[in-house]
Amino acid sequence: MPNGSHTEWRFAFRARFEVATLPDMTVQTLPNPLARRLFLHRHALGEVPSGSGKGADLAALIDRIGFVQVDSIRTVARAHDHILFARRASYKPKALKHLLERDRALFEHWTHDAAILPVHLFPMWQHRFAAAESRLKAGWQRWFRDGYEAQFDTILSRIAEGGAVTCSDVGQDEARSKGGWWDWHPSKTALEWLWRTGVLSIAGRENFQKVYDLTERVIPVLHRAERLDAMAHLDWACTSALDRLGFGTHAEIAAFWAAISLADARDWCAQGVKSGALCEVDIVSADGTPRRCFARPDVLHEASTLPPAPPRIRILSPFDPALRDRARTERLFGFYYRIEVFVPEEKRQYGYYVFPVLEGERLIGRIDAKAFRAAGALRVRAFWPEPGVAMGKGRLTRLEDALQRLARFADCDAVAFESGWLRAG
Repeated sequence: MPNGSHTEWRFAFRARFEVATLPDMTVQTLPNPLARRLFLHRHALGEVPSGSGKGADLAALIDRIGFVQVDSIRTVARAHDHILFARRASYKPKALKHLLERDRALFEHWTHDAAILPVHLFPMWQHRFAAAESRLKAGWQRWFRDGYEAQFDTILSRIAEGGAVTCSDVGQDEARSKGGWWDWHPSKTALEWLWRTGVLSIAGRENFQKVYDLTERVIPVLHRAERLDAMAHLDWACTSALDRLGFGTHAEIAAFWAAISLADARDWCAQGVKSGALCEVDIVSADGTPRRCFARPDVLHEASTLPPAPPRIRILSPFDPALRDRARTERLFGFYYRIEVFVPEEKRQYGYYVFPVLEGERLIGRIDAKAFRAAGALRVRAFWPEPGVAMGKGRLTRLEDALQRLARFADCDAVAFESGWLRAG
């Protein structure tokens, strides 16, 4: 049973059946190979990963894909670094740190999850800050310990007078967490509240701990001063999401930044079609089923004129923005993927942290690899090719080359393959 209520599933099934059996001959159809090509190009995965991977080049890349998700797991590399390395072979983590902490060209906040974003988007987050205050007040009073609101003034005064702090620097006399995010001590809860509502910003990280400072010390005044009204914010959210997706349903457009409602996205799409700024298009899924989406009127021409992606193999982060929407990944690529970090070991189908493998415009399998830096080795436990993917000599060589590149990026000298690592497709 798909996620969601029985009613949602029934309507989704009916809509899919009606589109499949009653095609609208006035609606363009984008074949699956071209849809994948356009989608990958919009996510900067359709070209050779060239470029300096630092400074203006790196900032432009992050702006192009919208954001990079932040995650602490370092099985091979942290998600934000891995995402950028997949697109820039020369990328080094210190380049991102420089843009964040020295140049202030980026900032960290929430989309669907914690993310690093271009700082010129900060004005768009003013709406999120305002919405967060009322939403958090309702939820956090139920979920967290009492006393965090009383810490707001204390923490702000300390930061204003003494400078940036981490969670470890505050609330030393408070009972500490026993491990769950819901068990934050009051000062930690206050720090997060003030960050999510825009009073504080992340000035950097120390051993992956957030460093909180006053927003006026972190975000350049140019970006703090700008304000958008509600309609301008809605148009930005939908326009920028569609530009980065290439095509999408109103729900996919709304979900990209997680900044607007489904109803607002639906109305924006309907108005776009009415004005001619958008068109409806049937995107052919990997299984041959068309799915009605919205796109720019020239979507077919653009997709058909893009060059094919090079046959290079890239090992992607589970949090890669091209894979964030697992359902869309399955529709476009016929690739079912779920991360199994929170699945008990005995119930895992593949492994704790398994990486999707992209070759050209096709997801060809998944690989279980882990960096053992003290031993200088990237250890490969298993690779599972997708059904129908033959692992001939050329493909094996390209996969081994990709693993060697990933090993060097993870500060390992060699790749070590466990016995029987190549599994049946």
